[in-house]
Amino acid sequence: MEVPVKNSQGEVVDTLELDDRLFGVPMNQSLVHQAMVMYQANRRQGTHSTKTKAEVSGGGRKPWPQKHTGRARQGSIRSPQWRHGGVVFGPHPRSHRRDMPKKMRHAALKCMLSDKVRSDKLVLVDNITVDFRTKSMVDLLASLGVGPSTLIVTEAPEKAMVRSSRNISKVWTLPVNQLNAEQLLKRDTLVMTVEAARKAEEMWAFDAIRRPKKGVPVQESTGELELTEAGMVTEADVVTEANETNETTEANEDEAEGGEE
Repeated sequence: MEVPVKNSQGEVVDTLELDDRLFGVPMNQSLVHQAMVMYQANRRQGTHSTKTKAEVSGGGRKPWPQKHTGRARQGSIRSPQWRHGGVVFGPHPRSHRRDMPKKMRHAALKCMLSDKVRSDKLVLVDNITVDFRTKSMVDLLASLGVGPSTLIVTEAPEKAMVRSSRNISKVWTLPVNQLNAEQLLKRDTLVMTVEAARKAEEMWAFDAIRRPKKGVPVQESTGELELTEAGMVTEADVVTEANETNETTEANEDEAEGGEE
C-alpha cells in the first residue's frame, strides 16, 4: 500500500510503498489484549506488602484472663480484629511478570501498525529536524496536523527529539527497535520517519525459518520456497542440509561400530 510522505512543514512531497506483511495485517483483538496485559503486568514492581499478626510489633502477652471476666476471650492485642492488628490475606511481595512468545509479540505489533494505517493515524515524515526547545516540537506537530496524543518513532535515539518533547503531555518518542503494541495502544497518532519505517520492515516484515537440529529426520520438500527475500533460507535448502547431516551422522556411526568389532 502507498502512504504519503510529508516534510516538516506538513507538505506532501512523496509516497512510500509499505510492506503488507507488516502494515496490512488483519486485527486480532484477543492477541493485542494479551500483549497489553503482559506489558502492563511486567511494569509492576510487586513490592506491596502487609504484616500478619505474627509480624506486627507488640501483643506479647494475653490481654486479660481467659475466664471469669465477662468479656470475649482474646489471645493478643495484635489479632486482626483489633485496631493496629495484623492483616488477613493481605498482599505480599511477589513477581507479576508474564511471558509471551516472540512471534506473538511481533504479531500483536503488526496488528497495531496495520490498524494505524487503516484508520489514517500513521504520518510518515521524510526528516524531522528540531532543536532542544519545546516550541520547536509544538510547531512541528501543528504543521503535521496531529493531535496531542502522539508517538514519534525514529530510526535511532535522538537527544534533541527527547528533550523537545518531554514537557508536552501525551507526546512520547521512541527508537524503532523499542516499539511495541502497548505504546501504539496508548497513543492516538503515530508519527514515523521513512528510515524508521524501512528498518521496521527489515526487522518484522517476515520471520526466518528455523534450521532443524542435527539428527532430526526431515520430511521431503514440496519444492515451494518459504521466503523469497534475498539471503533468506528456502525450504529446499533446509531439507537438503538436514538430509546431508543425517547421512554423515549415520556413516560415522557405522564406522565406529566397525572399529569396535
